Amino acid sequence: MHKFILCIVLLMVFHVSLTENYLGLSYRKMRYQMKQTRLTTSLIALCLFFGFNSSAQSISPRELVNLRKMEDSLIVSADSMFSAFIPDMRIAYSERFARQLVHALKIPNSYRYPFDTLRKMINIVYADDNSFRIFNWEIIPGNIPNRYYAALQLPQEKLKLIGLNDYTQQIGNGVEDSVLSGGKWYGALIYRVKSTTVKGQKIYNLFGRNTSGPVSDKKVIDPMYFTKTGVTFGAPIFGIASRNNPQKRVNRFVLEYKKGVSVSMNWSEERQMIVFDKLVSIANDPNRRYTYVPSGVYDGLIWDNEIWNYQHDLIDIKILEDGEAPTE
Repeated sequence: MHKFILCIVLLMVFHVSLTENYLGLSYRKMRYQMKQTRLTTSLIALCLFFGFNSSAQSISPRELVNLRKMEDSLIVSADSMFSAFIPDMRIAYSERFARQLVHALKIPNSYRYPFDTLRKMINIVYADDNSFRIFNWEIIPGNIPNRYYAALQLPQEKLKLIGLNDYTQQIGNGVEDSVLSGGKWYGALIYRVKSTTVKGQKIYNLFGRNTSGPVSDKKVIDPMYFTKTGVTFGAPIFGIASRNNPQKRVNRFVLEYKKGVSVSMNWSEERQMIVFDKLVSIANDPNRRYTYVPSGVYDGLIWDNEIWNYQHDLIDIKILEDGEAPTE
């Protein structure tokens, strides 16, 4: 808006200066000056058009009121789906919440509404280039594995929403190798989206956590890219051989570890790479992933030549003995 006002002021000053110079001009020069004035007037009209067009895309007072009301309703439903006294009812509440969310997002310009209160209860994560945002939550229903829900919203005035279906149980042991489309997705609680580009194709790396396993948890980096029919998950952009098929690269990076253990994995702005805990088996058995715990050392993935390359032993953390003082 400030740029729009400045554009108008400068053009009007230019218009006035041209008008003041009409006196004393020859007929030919005056006709040229009048053409310049008409050009200036046309530019002012263009400024007005783009200025009003930009303003029309912001949230109107009425839309804002409706979105706030819908957010209040969503918060009530979210409380029920997370803490219903009967755990088996939580999935039903979650489905009701999802319907309410779609209804709220159908309000024009809803992408501009941040849902600041709701995001304290569910994850609302934006891509690092703001090309979409993800509404994402986890349900703990009781005697069945955790369920994950997610929907991608694109930044358009009219709603463009892509729903995702948790396909965790169907994938089984193929977490690293599977490629999913048609709304299928390896369910996770997403906490970051980092974009990369491969042969001109934008690929979004979704950082997530899945705790639906009975004896182990997982941290995942799931590559996602847009297609003509929706989105596809999984791509061979990691310099890591598949355990199931060593001749091929994994399509998804997975850290599996002992259930309930805290494991870190995130993007480091300082190092310009992904940094995560190096894991070791407390049973000295590398095949039993459910025995893995952090070793006190960090590994990483660095993006180079359109691939995530594995980097070992980035940061060695000294574990002090009882009574030993740090030297730095």
